[in-house]
Amino acid sequence: MEQLNRIEIRGNVGNVTINTVGDTRVAHFSVATNYAYKTQNGEPVIDTTWHNVTAWEGSKGVPALDFLSKGAPVYVCGRLRSQKYQGNDGVEKNFLEIIASSVEPVEEALSTQFK
Repeated sequence: MEQLNRIEIRGNVGNVTINTVGDTRVAHFSVATNYAYKTQNGEPVIDTTWHNVTAWEGSKGVPALDFLSKGAPVYVCGRLRSQKYQGNDGVEKNFLEIIASSVEPVEEALSTQFK
């Protein structure tokens, strides 16, 4: 059986850092995705999840990184990678990130709608 590790998200860019590794630029950025719902009392709630993304410019689905800016709507497709590290407090922590195989700007603005 073939294994599969794939994730697709569409949301708004948070912080962006672009560095150069060798001759290639690499972006580390966050993307916020929202889930909107109403409580039993009818009060609207927006649950925001932040995703950490790493994208290498020049790879097949990431021709350029110049459009990445805070607040920009994007579509990201890639794989999940989990890493462990030791925090300043000495406790081992887990870090989950998306290694992007494609990053595309989204033309229309993303909104949150309540169900």
